[in-house]
Amino acid sequence: MNDVPAAMEAEDLETLKWATQHLEHPSLAMRLSSVLGTPIEIAVKLLPRPVYKRANAMAHTAISKSLKTAVSTLRHDERPNPHNQYYRVLAAGSGAVGGLFGIYGLPVELGVSTTIMLRSIAEIARSQGEHIHDPETQVACLEVFALGGETESDDAADTGYYGIRLALAWPVTHATHYIARHGLSGQGAPVLASLVSAIGSRFGVSVTQKMAAMAVPLIGAAGAATVNLLFMQHFQEMARGHFVVRRLERKYGKEPVQAAYEEICGKRREL
Repeated sequence: MNDVPAAMEAEDLETLKWATQHLEHPSLAMRLSSVLGTPIEIAVKLLPRPVYKRANAMAHTAISKSLKTAVSTLRHDERPNPHNQYYRVLAAGSGAVGGLFGIYGLPVELGVSTTIMLRSIAEIARSQGEHIHDPETQVACLEVFALGGETESDDAADTGYYGIRLALAWPVTHATHYIARHGLSGQGAPVLASLVSAIGSRFGVSVTQKMAAMAVPLIGAAGAATVNLLFMQHFQEMARGHFVVRRLERKYGKEPVQAAYEEICGKRREL
């Protein structure tokens, strides 16, 4: 296994190292803590219990309603560079408007910002050689929302990138087959509901952190715009890492890439 990375082109290996760093060490909580001036975990604990419980429900709703809208008008061109900055501006604008209404405007704002994020994620997928109208790619776009969100029932094996992919394997496979046959119109189908539930429970962790940040007194429109910008940057990084790994898996095979990925993780833990 030690010479697995050596079989990979130097540029690809460096790209995989970048992906490993970001996928295994997501920084959303740290970024939000920096904006708030206090650990985001403290802000989450201060959320009223009814609001806290709504996070997962809002996450599920946002995901289930966003995918078809996000990809329906995106053309499969020849790998253009994704317009990351453009979507960051849109997300910041959405956050600023939502910030005028505080945490009570979040259900509507989250639907808008999730659609914007999915559109950006789809562009990133396309830039890494994915066909955005392929059901497998569409489901892979949704998978991005599960990255960087650790649920209470997770153990160490579930929280790493490949652990999350393994945990989602059953709903991902069945949802892909369903979309291939029926498209995205039957969003209430049990297999799609199962996928949304599995991803939404992890996305809900990030949504809870966003809610906590938005609930801070006097954060206002400017602060809400910043929170949304950080939210967008986080998922753009998760998307790039995810689709870099998938591109390398298509090039070298899944097992060699996973072995190289895990060796990179092992070397980092030894430092």
